[in-house]
Amino acid sequence: MKTHWEFIAECLREELAEYGGLLHLFEAQQRSLFDRNPDAVLHFTTEIEAQSRALGDCRTRREQAVAAFAELHGQPTTASLRALLPFIEADARPLLEALINEVNALLHRVRRTSRHNHMLLSHTVAIHQEVLQQLRPQAFTKTYSPAGRVSVASAQSASTLRATG
Repeated sequence: MKTHWEFIAECLREELAEYGGLLHLFEAQQRSLFDRNPDAVLHFTTEIEAQSRALGDCRTRREQAVAAFAELHGQPTTASLRALLPFIEADARPLLEALINEVNALLHRVRRTSRHNHMLLSHTVAIHQEVLQQLRPQAFTKTYSPAGRVSVASAQSASTLRATG
């Protein structure tokens, strides 16, 4: 039978694997963006959403394990795993510390890569809108929000570009 800390370590390893998978998908999406492959970008977006859900489930499982461990040792269920390390066998602490550090490092890389991809996608959409506005300027209306943000809306609900026959 596994001890509580062994189960927590297993949860952290699973979380590491999920973060690694998510990072891999973000990097593949980024390559697709640079390759100008919109079908692949869309495919990876769908996979990223699924991987994010799986990661969320994994994280919830780990948080529940940590909360149960905290409760077992008379600590608040909201205590962080780092704060609970003194309640773990001395021989197991370095392993858990290393896993915590790895999860945090991967989380940082995932967030940075996600922000970068978001920025690339935002710029791609903005450039696409500019091209469409140059092709059909009468089809778009610019408005400004009270905060000063520019919003561009299509004046028509149907597509403004049609093939000629």
